Amino acid sequence: MLALLVTLLAGIFGFGRAFWYYDALTKATRDAARNMSIQAKAGIATQGVAAAKQTVVDAATSAGIGGFSTANVAVTCLDKNFNDSSCSDGTAPGGIRVEIINYTLSVGQYLPFVIGSASSYATPLAPRTTMRYML
Repeated sequence: MLALLVTLLAGIFGFGRAFWYYDALTKATRDAARNMSIQAKAGIATQGVAAAKQTVVDAATSAGIGGFSTANVAVTCLDKNFNDSSCSDGTAPGGIRVEIINYTLSVGQYLPFVIGSASSYATPLAPRTTMRYML
């Protein structure tokens, strides 16, 4: 009975952590996209993209997500039809997409006796937010 209880608690903890991280990263991409959507078009590429990436990293750090950097954040400007485009200063995009790339979370390291060894499963977390450019 104790083994079953410990397994359930470890599973709840592991998957709860995964949901916590995904929710925190989703909120971070939403905040960064919101900030980018009101960024002045004069500095959208040189200042806005870096600021959006830093917003996501700061939020991830505040949520306790380890091993996260600006390399895990992609910011894409979209044209008027919401097709991928490049950000360029002085040109107003139709929309902004902020997404998490190349970030995986290990799930299952608290259940080694259930999965047979001290290994874990790598689960990619890739939330994204797309918003219309407002200015």
